[in-house]
Amino acid sequence: MDTTRVSSTGFDGTPHAPAAARRFVRQVLGEWHLGHLAEDAVLLTSELVTNAVVHAGTGIELTCRLDAHAAPPRLEIEVDDHHPTRTIPATGSPPGDAMATSGRGLALAGLLADAWGVTYSGTAKRVWVRMEFADGSGAHEVALGTPAAAPAAAAAPVETLHVGVIVADFDGRVVSWNPEAEALLGWPSEQATGRPLAELVAWRGHGSYSLSLADTLNLGRWRGESRMRHRDGRLVPVYISHLRTEGRARDRRAIWMVVANDHRYVLAGPPAPLRREPGRRIKDLLDRDRPLAEVLDTIAQIVHTSSGGDASYVLLRGESGNRFGVAAGAGATAGLVGLVAAGLFGVDRTAPAVVDDLLAGDVALAEQLRARSLVCAPLRVSGEVIGYLVAAAAEPGRFDQELTVSLQHIADQVAVTVQRERTAEQERAHRGRLSFLAEAGELLAGVHDEELIAALTAQLVVPKIANWAAVYLTDLTGMTRLAHVWHTEERHNAALRTSLPSVPQATLGEISWPVGAESVLSFPLLIQGRSHGALVIGRVEPTLPLEVADLLADLCRLVALNLHTAMLYTRQATTSRVLQRSLLPMGVATMPGLESAVVYEPAEEGADVGGDFYDLFTVGDHWCFALGDVCGSGPEAAAVTGLARHAVRLLAKEHYTVADILHRLNETLLEENEEGRFLSLLCGELTPLPQGGALCTIASAGHPPPLLLRADGEVRAVASPQLLLGIEYEARFFVETFELAPGEVLLCVTDGVTERRDGDRLLDDDDGLARLLSGCTGLSAHAVAERVRQAVDSFGPEPVGDDVALLVLRATATLRAGQPVNR
Repeated sequence: MDTTRVSSTGFDGTPHAPAAARRFVRQVLGEWHLGHLAEDAVLLTSELVTNAVVHAGTGIELTCRLDAHAAPPRLEIEVDDHHPTRTIPATGSPPGDAMATSGRGLALAGLLADAWGVTYSGTAKRVWVRMEFADGSGAHEVALGTPAAAPAAAAAPVETLHVGVIVADFDGRVVSWNPEAEALLGWPSEQATGRPLAELVAWRGHGSYSLSLADTLNLGRWRGESRMRHRDGRLVPVYISHLRTEGRARDRRAIWMVVANDHRYVLAGPPAPLRREPGRRIKDLLDRDRPLAEVLDTIAQIVHTSSGGDASYVLLRGESGNRFGVAAGAGATAGLVGLVAAGLFGVDRTAPAVVDDLLAGDVALAEQLRARSLVCAPLRVSGEVIGYLVAAAAEPGRFDQELTVSLQHIADQVAVTVQRERTAEQERAHRGRLSFLAEAGELLAGVHDEELIAALTAQLVVPKIANWAAVYLTDLTGMTRLAHVWHTEERHNAALRTSLPSVPQATLGEISWPVGAESVLSFPLLIQGRSHGALVIGRVEPTLPLEVADLLADLCRLVALNLHTAMLYTRQATTSRVLQRSLLPMGVATMPGLESAVVYEPAEEGADVGGDFYDLFTVGDHWCFALGDVCGSGPEAAAVTGLARHAVRLLAKEHYTVADILHRLNETLLEENEEGRFLSLLCGELTPLPQGGALCTIASAGHPPPLLLRADGEVRAVASPQLLLGIEYEARFFVETFELAPGEVLLCVTDGVTERRDGDRLLDDDDGLARLLSGCTGLSAHAVAERVRQAVDSFGPEPVGDDVALLVLRATATLRAGQPVNR
């Protein structure tokens, strides 16, 4: 009668198959009342199915077979795929070959199963594992769900205990062999001393991650099983506790304490805390769909629990290059951010490692981790290292080689899950990163105020990335100050500013500013080798993922670029304002019997001076005025503006007539040889009349004619058009004279007024400006100027596209003695 129980199912060869297989095995073992085997069986199933998915990719059949009446009872788990050309290497294959062929190997099968193997057919490949869990006498109870405890191994008699002490030098030759070693192995000291230790040890690696004898001798500590050659030729199973001394390389010694394997309990350490609790947590982790951050945090906690170290980390490879950054941590990890020192971690380091004292080989990493000893295992997917699991401790020599097997087991179980979730997360993060930087760039674009840039930067990272943020700015003199702070809760802003140094004494790149319970991290604002300050953030999370660190670095470069631009803009704007002030008069002169008003509006945004200019000044007993317009705009036009205004004032004070002023200025412009730089100029003199008003002598060189408003509302042009200045040497200019009576208004404008456009229509079409002025009878000079300005602004829907300058002169009665001058 066949009492074997069998349960089978099938899956597609997709990444979801391992999780489904784990659920199936757990359900079957629950029905068979074998829950006490579920942890190991589920982990083995996950290993087998994952290998089939990664390396076969075909449909998968999973079979659970229980033979409760075998001696001992056994549970077999079989995974069939349909890719027979894929092979799994033999147990004795070198580790490198195993990884090259199978990617992950079956290290877990060697750890947990009593036997495993591969069976081939013409169309399929079957990988199986066997778990023997009790002797024959308890088979029936086991089958019914009553677990039978395995008998404890009987210790060998103490009388046969021999603890051999063997010392080997740097080259692996025996330099010391005690009598106990002779009693155990038969070799007298004189025959063993000087022989290579390799001749006395039948060294055999265990699993895919075993080390050679030479590598083992270089370890600080190691314990494990091996076989040594007895003098009579047989191989003696032994248990070895290895210790390497410190000092210079050539002076180091390897010390072995050796006992028969039956006496291993004398030297063996406590069992590694991996098998049950971490195994259960890994199983739970792989069975559920969780966010990547939660997966990584759970893995870090598992490593921390399993290793017994002070801290644990999950390092992941960056998107490009061979950089590894902290993705999660547990234990004493506060403040660790971004990249770790690259000496120990690299894409070509595919085996786990133990470092007894980091200070002896990698001081930078020891300082960064605040640790002396370290153990690490690579996360590998299809032979490629995607990251590391790391445990660290403050004191040296904390970990031994046995822990690497446990740590590598964890790494192999979670590597595929981490890679799958990280790939999806990176795609989402890449889109979010581009969106975030685009938003930041748009927000900061065109902002030329450093204080505003600092405020926007702090609010960009809070609360998306940090709990609070502070921006320090460094000026051109090298002085650094706290410019802006921002907290997720605005009511804490004042307290945060008080707790942070207003002028930091430490380097801004350091991360040793404890503020509350958060981890404080600093990122420099650097561009073109110059520091513009730093962004300092506080986070509740103990570590900062590499992707977030890269995002903040990109943001800081963007902010630094905008700060640099703002600095250049401020410097240029200050210089420009100083120079532009010299192009316009500081004030206009006042005269008895005359009111004046000026409107000046450059078209270029941010400019104080454009191509238009004006002036009104005294010369002896009369007054001179000028209104001009340089062809073009920008700095070139402003340069001609300065030349023309100062030349008019200088020539007038030398008592040149209006006509001579135009003539000499024309020659000056032609001598400057500025191609295409023409100037229209309205220039005149005002001589007060005893009865009030003034006699006006005026000339217009290519300028819009001035308009005279009579007291009765009549408007007429009072100057004839003449040739532009800067066109030909032989040009001759003439003047015209008229009387500006009390109450009359003289309006002088540039073409920015007359040619103000609304579609195809100009403001001065059909004498539009004259009609506008005729309605200003009785108004003061300032009122006339304001009405004309408003008419220009409101004439068209589009902003004014040209410089606007206008000068209004209004004659009044003669001032009596002692009457104040109108300004």
